[in-house]
Amino acid sequence: MTVKIGVLGLQGAFREHAKALEATDTEISIVKRVHELDGLDGLVIPGGESTTMRRLMDKYELFEAIKDFAKDKPVFGTCAGLILMAKKIDGQKGPHLGLMDINVKRNAFGRQVDSFEAELHIKGVADNFAGVFIRAPYITEVGEEVEVLATYDNKIVAAQQGHFLTAAFHPELTDDNRFHQHFVEMVKGRVFV
Repeated sequence: MTVKIGVLGLQGAFREHAKALEATDTEISIVKRVHELDGLDGLVIPGGESTTMRRLMDKYELFEAIKDFAKDKPVFGTCAGLILMAKKIDGQKGPHLGLMDINVKRNAFGRQVDSFEAELHIKGVADNFAGVFIRAPYITEVGEEVEVLATYDNKIVAAQQGHFLTAAFHPELTDDNRFHQHFVEMVKGRVFV
């Protein structure tokens, strides 16, 4: 079964996500307008700058449309996408989309110059996945229904809650498509937690 997955194309590494998803034999659509959500089976919110992405979501009236889409369709957020999906953000009054019962800390691993790669064990996905961390957040707390998929240095860097998936790192910046394949399988309805 072929599925159609959209990648939010307002800012950030959306082209890299599209390329990674194409390698999973999935139909891809770049989403920049509300009507482009129609007919999609899942959505990726890429890394980038979360405040800028939120402003652009508001400008193009995508904010409420994505919240509605996420009520019954899978969403995968990486780095800034993770921040946008969190119900709580350290040092910020309220959430953005508030889709997942997680609390996140922004830029938690340092500035751009502190970027790094680390080998990760991602539960149910890979024992040796290269995580690329660029001004990355991490998850400080998870709700009861959230499954922790990966940690680095005792900090949560990947999680899943029902049909929502997040990563603090950038799986799209590697040639390893296993994490994207995991999301495709979620979209196909095979691996809901």
